Order: sequence, then C-alpha cells, then structure tokens
Amino acid sequence: MEYFNIGKEELGENSSLPLLKLGESGEVFYEIALRMVKEIEKNNEKGENTVFIVPVGPVGQYPIFVRLVNERRLSLKNTYFFNMDEYLTDDKEYIDKDHRLSFRGFMDREVYGRIDKDLVMDEDHRIFPDPKNPDKVYEKMKDLGGVDICFGGIGITGHLAFNEPEDMDKEEFKKLSTRVLEISRETRTVNSIGDLNGAISAMPKYAITLGMKEILSSRKIVIGVFRDWHRAVVRQTLYGEVSAKFPATLLRDHTDAIIIANDNASQKAF
Repeated sequence: MEYFNIGKEELGENSSLPLLKLGESGEVFYEIALRMVKEIEKNNEKGENTVFIVPVGPVGQYPIFVRLVNERRLSLKNTYFFNMDEYLTDDKEYIDKDHRLSFRGFMDREVYGRIDKDLVMDEDHRIFPDPKNPDKVYEKMKDLGGVDICFGGIGITGHLAFNEPEDMDKEEFKKLSTRVLEISRETRTVNSIGDLNGAISAMPKYAITLGMKEILSSRKIVIGVFRDWHRAVVRQTLYGEVSAKFPATLLRDHTDAIIIANDNASQKAF
C-alpha cells in the first residue's frame, strides 16, 4: 500500500478522481457552503428546483451556509434537502430528535432553525430516509428530476453515508438503495470518540441510510475531508482498488465527483 506514503505535493496526481487541496478546515467548509449557495442561486434564477443530498458530518459548512443565506436573502423555497442518514434504536425506529446524536435534531437546531423563516424551505422539503418506508426517498428524488449535488464525507471504513464495506461485486453494491443496516464496530468506535467521548457502548448499533444508488445517481458529488485519519482514507480513495470493500473508491467511477481536502488531510499518512 505504497499510496499511504504519497506526499502532499504529489497527492491527487494520476488519479481519475479530482482533488482540491486547501489550507485550514475553514476553507474546506467555506468552499462547500459556497458551492451550495451558488447552485441554489443559479437554479433560482432559472425558476428551477435545487435538490441536494446533505450530511451531518461534515457539519462545519452549515454555519457559513446559514449566514450566507440570511445575508444574501437567498430563498430556499424551491430547495430540497435529502439527509443521508439517521441513527436508529435497537427496535429500528428513529432515535428521539432530542437525543444528542440525532441528525434530525441537529438539522432542526443548527440549520433550519437559524435561517430566516421567510427564506427557509417548507418542512416537506426537508427529507430524511424513513425506516418504515425506505423506497420513498428514491421515488421522491426521481419525481424532482434527480439530485443536483450530493455533499458528504468519508468514514473510517471508506463508507459514504452509512454504506459500510461489503464483500460483493462493485456493480451490485452500486445498486444498493436506501435501507436499514447494522453499523460496523469500526465506525461506531470512531464516532464514539468524536461524539460521546469514547462511550462505544452508548453508540447506536443501527442506522437508516441512503444507498450507493442514490448517492452515485447524483449529477455531482462533493466530498470534504479534514481529519487526521483522513490522510489514509483519502489516499485509499484516490489510489486503492475500486471495490465495495472500500466504498469511497467507487467515486472514481462517477463522472463529476471531487474531494476537497484541508492541509491536514493532505499530509502523508505515515
């Protein structure tokens, strides 16, 4: 795995997946927020809907996005946000919105609740995958004419949303749609460090996630990476075997995907 030793200056060369290397994490978040705003402005001018897939992780783009929307008086009335995923209880129900890990709660508090009520989209434009009706998401996306941009990050196992690695043919993996699944031990461990100060046993074991089908059918994909362990993850994504065993490598099969990395993630893995 010699690609782990690729230096910052050479990172991105000879890969089919474009890489934009920036400085501090704030630059990555600003770049993502600006791309969100510009796409909405473009579509608003044409009188068209804007359809995004959005994550809760990374989240640093949201305060910037909120500020730009309010400052520019940018209407989101024709904008649709499809969130990537949500944690579930052991009974495969949504965790409560008031739970500190709830992505639904986060979006309400930190995004929708901070945008001027005259600008924010209606509640039926704020869509989460539903464990009781997982097929609903893709049908809605099709009704809207497809997704303009999927924004997201990459997890420790190479997962996009909660699409954990599978030992299966990559073309079959690409067809996996929205579903309930068990989160890997690795993902739960890493997420517990960032979200629960290491309390692995308190991390949910299940999630509802958009599938690779929904993600890869987006017209554009924009991925942000910025953590220490992203140094290895981004290198494997750019240069590792394209397979379902590291889902982010499938971005290299997409016609319009890009990774945006901060200086930290661009450094050698070891």
